[in-house]
Amino acid sequence: MTPALSFAPELLLQAQGVHAAIFDVDGVLTDGRLYIGEHGEAFKAFHVLDGHGLKLLAAGGITPLVISGRDSPALRRRLSDLGIAHSAFGAADKLQAAGPLLQRLQLAWSDVAVIGDDWPDLPLMDRARFACTVPSAHAEVRAAAHHVTSAPGGGGAAREFCDLLLCAAGRYADLLHTQRNSLDR
Repeated sequence: MTPALSFAPELLLQAQGVHAAIFDVDGVLTDGRLYIGEHGEAFKAFHVLDGHGLKLLAAGGITPLVISGRDSPALRRRLSDLGIAHSAFGAADKLQAAGPLLQRLQLAWSDVAVIGDDWPDLPLMDRARFACTVPSAHAEVRAAAHHVTSAPGGGGAAREFCDLLLCAAGRYADLLHTQRNSLDR
């Protein structure tokens, strides 16, 4: 069966050769709103489509990395549940935080895609092979991106980014076929 999903050929060419993808959290994996309880605890809402996309990305041979300007038990729990092994929390300087992660994985910036939504993400996006953002991103970030997702942050944007990278890598159709054949009929 032919997949229903498709992206423009020039977009797929720009995204070819990616071996790792860096994800921002607030505004990308969440809708960007911060919920803080009366005792100072942070609440975050994550979309299951995005989580499954991160799992598919890893299954397709593209390593997901998360670099967040914030840290919270909710975020750590979600990444643990998804099996995300490479992350940096509370990163005031995301470029500095990315360095050791990329070194550990023996990757260059030409191997990396990034999705972010605000100024702290720009240094990563400027260096990456492929840069993506969400519709609600700051204007400067939208201008720096190769692709602006149709889906909003926290509502499928990360999944769209994952699907695009998997299509560019030529792995999307195989993963879809495997998933469809694993279902009981």
